[in-house]
Amino acid sequence: MGPSRGVCCEEDLHSSTLSNSEPNANSAYETIFRPTHYEIDRSFVFERSVGGRTNGENPDDQAVNHTGLSSGCQHDVYLTPSGVARGMREHATQSGPFFLSEEEVGTHGRKTWFDRLLEVDPRAASFVIAEDYQKRPVQKIAVLPFVNEGNGDYFINKIPLKILDNTERNKWSWPHANRVRRAVAGELASREFIIVPRLRVDAVLATHGTTDKENLNAVPPDELGRWLDADTVVYGELLNYEAYYAFLVAAWKVSARVRMVSTKDGYEIFSCTNNRYETTVHPVIDPIDMVINAIASLFHLRDITLVRTEYEVGREIVMRLPRAERNIFEFLAAIKDATPALGSSEIQASTSNDSLK
Repeated sequence: MGPSRGVCCEEDLHSSTLSNSEPNANSAYETIFRPTHYEIDRSFVFERSVGGRTNGENPDDQAVNHTGLSSGCQHDVYLTPSGVARGMREHATQSGPFFLSEEEVGTHGRKTWFDRLLEVDPRAASFVIAEDYQKRPVQKIAVLPFVNEGNGDYFINKIPLKILDNTERNKWSWPHANRVRRAVAGELASREFIIVPRLRVDAVLATHGTTDKENLNAVPPDELGRWLDADTVVYGELLNYEAYYAFLVAAWKVSARVRMVSTKDGYEIFSCTNNRYETTVHPVIDPIDMVINAIASLFHLRDITLVRTEYEVGREIVMRLPRAERNIFEFLAAIKDATPALGSSEIQASTSNDSLK
C-alpha cells in the first residue's frame, strides 16, 4: 500500500501530524496517485513513529502519507491497512429494522410476459376464487395426499423411455405428486394460515383406511374436517410431467391442479390449474455450435430440473391465493389479548402496521 495525495476533509487533523516531510520516494511501497477527493475517517487515522512504523494498534502496518490542502492548511495523515479494514468492518455491520412492509409482495416471483417470452413458457395459471373469500377466509388447512394422474413413465416427445410395470409405476408416481404437495403445503405455511402437519394428515388417513384416490374421494369433506381438525382441506392432482427435446431446445412440462374445499359445507373456496414449462434454447452460428448445444440441451432434462419445476408449480399456485386480511387482523388481536402486560406502543413496535400493508 503506497502513499497518496488528497484533500483532507477535517480541519483538526493537525493533532495527528508529526512530520511534513515526504516519505522516501524510492520505497517499493510508494506509488503516488492523486485522486480528486479523498475522504478520511478518524477511526483509522494513525500517527507515524520512528523508522516508518506506526504507533497504532498494529505496529507492523506500513504507514501511508496523505498530504493535502483544506482551507489553506496542510495536513499529514497516516493510514494503515489494518485501520482501513477495521473502519470498513465498523461501517458494514449496520443493519435495517425488522417488520417493514414487503415490496411487491403480490407480484414478486410471479412470471411476467417478458419472463414467459424469454423462457418460452406460453401458459399461465388459471384460477377461480370464491366471491366471499375475504369475508370467510380459510384458517386451518389440511393438505391431503396429491394424486398422480399420469402413468408414472418418463416421456420425451410423447414417447416413453421405459415401460414400467404397475409396481414400478406406483413407486415413481408417489414421489412426483408428493413434491408438488410439499411445495403447496410449505407455501401455505409461510402465509397467514395454520397448517395441519403433513405427517399427521397421512397417519390419520392411514388409520381410517384411506390409502388411495377412490377411498379419499369417498370421504365427505365434513368428515375429513373432523378427522383432521381443519376447516379446509386441499385436494391436489399432478396432471402430467413430460420432457420435450429438439436438439437446440429442451423443456420440462409439469401440470397440476389444486382445490380448496370448506369442511363446514363442502363449498369450493379456491381452485387453480397451473402448467409450467421449464425451457432452454441454445442458438447456433456454425455447425460446431449445433453439435455442442444439442448435447447441452439434453443436459437440461436432468431429474434435478424436473424437481425444481415441480416445486415451482406449487409455489405459483399458492401465489394466486389472495392475502386473507381478516386472518391477519384476528391473529394480531389474539396476540394483544393474550399479552395484556405489554403496552400498546410495544405491540405496535413489535408488529408494525407497515408490515401489514
